[in-house]
Amino acid sequence: MAIYSIGDLDRRDILKMSVVLAGSGALFSTKVADAEAALLRTPGQILGPFYPLGELSQNSDLTRVPGRSGRAEGQVLNVTGRVLNLSGEPVRTTKVEVWQANAYWRYTHPSDPNPASLDPNLEGAAILITDSEGRYRFKTIKPAAYPAGPNMMRPAHIHFQVTGRQDRLVTQMYFEGDPYNETDPFLKSAGRKELLVTKLQTPSPEFEPDSRMVIFDIVLYKG
Repeated sequence: MAIYSIGDLDRRDILKMSVVLAGSGALFSTKVADAEAALLRTPGQILGPFYPLGELSQNSDLTRVPGRSGRAEGQVLNVTGRVLNLSGEPVRTTKVEVWQANAYWRYTHPSDPNPASLDPNLEGAAILITDSEGRYRFKTIKPAAYPAGPNMMRPAHIHFQVTGRQDRLVTQMYFEGDPYNETDPFLKSAGRKELLVTKLQTPSPEFEPDSRMVIFDIVLYKG
């Protein structure tokens, strides 16, 4: 193998070497940045007593029930997000089950003892499948907080169960500013509860002007 000194190299050769070294440095920096950007797994939460009975619909609009002309009562939400693994890779074609109470704080479940009214136009639960980028999306209404005992109010939340090829995660999505967030034992038990609390945002032009948008990414270990 030939050995060269700097004196044997012309200006063009030196420039070529500089480009290669710069590229290697950029690649190394990118790898470091990727490692530093590793995600945190979404905290788990209880399944709860009102997991839906029977087969779930694949209707992504929970504000309407097929065959009925009415619409669910409450603030319309457009919930969207991605299911990712800890490396930030999308978890594709993954089952995402969602269920929730209505705007009167009652679940469409025969075991719910709350005396609030049922909403005949709220689907209340659905099953979604993530796309090639790990994205899911559904339309619903903001659920109400509800009593869960003599001295306990649960903050508004939506339940999620995500079943990947290797992982299964049960969790709940909460809302910023809910007065019951600070006293809820289940939210307080989450190691990083800020990962579960979302903000109501102004919708993008594709959504209804009076609705709100919520972004909730879900991170599994491997997917």
